[in-house]
Amino acid sequence: MPQIASRLKNLPTYVFVAISQQVQNIIAEGHDVIRLDIGNPDMPPPPNVIERLNRTAQDESKHGYSGYRGIPEFRQAVADYYVRCHGVKLDAFREVLPLLGSKEGIVNFILAHTDADNPTLLPDISYPAYGMGIQLADGYTIPVPLLAENDYLINFDSIPAEDAAKANMLWINYPNNPTGAVATAAFYEQAVTFCREHDILLASDNPYLEIVYDGSPPLSVLSAAGGKECAVEFISFSKTYNMAGWRLGAAVGNSDALANLLRVKSNVDSGHFKPIYEAGISALEETPSEWIADRNDIYRSRRDRIMEALPTMGLDAQAPAGSMYVWARMIDADIDSVTFTERLLSEAHVSIAPGDAYGSGGEGYVRISLGVPDDRLDEALHRMSVWYSEKH
Repeated sequence: MPQIASRLKNLPTYVFVAISQQVQNIIAEGHDVIRLDIGNPDMPPPPNVIERLNRTAQDESKHGYSGYRGIPEFRQAVADYYVRCHGVKLDAFREVLPLLGSKEGIVNFILAHTDADNPTLLPDISYPAYGMGIQLADGYTIPVPLLAENDYLINFDSIPAEDAAKANMLWINYPNNPTGAVATAAFYEQAVTFCREHDILLASDNPYLEIVYDGSPPLSVLSAAGGKECAVEFISFSKTYNMAGWRLGAAVGNSDALANLLRVKSNVDSGHFKPIYEAGISALEETPSEWIADRNDIYRSRRDRIMEALPTMGLDAQAPAGSMYVWARMIDADIDSVTFTERLLSEAHVSIAPGDAYGSGGEGYVRISLGVPDDRLDEALHRMSVWYSEKH
């Protein structure tokens, strides 16, 4: 048997790999499972994106290596997007770096900046990839509370001075996965001020940038004064343009931090397929704003249907202002979130994500995805309601 690396010995199985295996086991028994656990958009990308990929993939000159920094036209399109949408000027060569999806960039960014001597300030409710990346880098975290009473925004005044003094990095994520909270411009100003004062690298994971509701505007941390001096932001085409399987994203911001990320990436990958980059350009430059608005209206309608049904399932929530999830509190305290979701899967054949997958602060909650067709969502809500009523 092969000898396992020590860095893997204490690394748990990624939560959605474990859930997927449970789902497959139930399906193998002959049951129909509805998956509300993963943030996988069920709708296609904009037609202009698919057309651009189809056209450019026919070009015989587009199939070679694209370069470690991707193609210049893609970097410039990202830079133009930030000027157009956020008033932020970026150097397309030094301050934009394409990624093979933002998850890859996140973990490699952590590997570039983390070791056993420099802890990371990490919200105690957060996307699991941050913590997994820190473990792979042999780092450790200092938990930062993310509280409902603060609208799931970090209270920087509550971070002990000694923790701020020794921390190397802080992760933030708005619109937030899993809570659906959105940041304000004032919050981003506070985050940048805090990190500049304490010489902390600010990592802003922003894959749900354009998925906002009820008048909440898309915001970037780089819009805050001094943002590029301390911050790197990660964007993804997976959620904004329904391109999850295309694995395209970008990191933007502090040029020194991006140079460090490139040193890791250039030893790990060789860039993306050129037609994918060109499709990304089309997404940024040619997608009508109405397309995004219409897609968000579909998510908002699903959100509202879930909110209406929650009391019949023993759940309670505040309507999320962004992202593609409902973060719901379990009203009954007699079981934990893993037990709740496992029973729901095995008995009602609906899969949702347990709150503790997102950290200690997530216990007592579950996450429900909006990325499922309307008819399947309605069936899932019916199953959940019947299941809960039969158990109570």
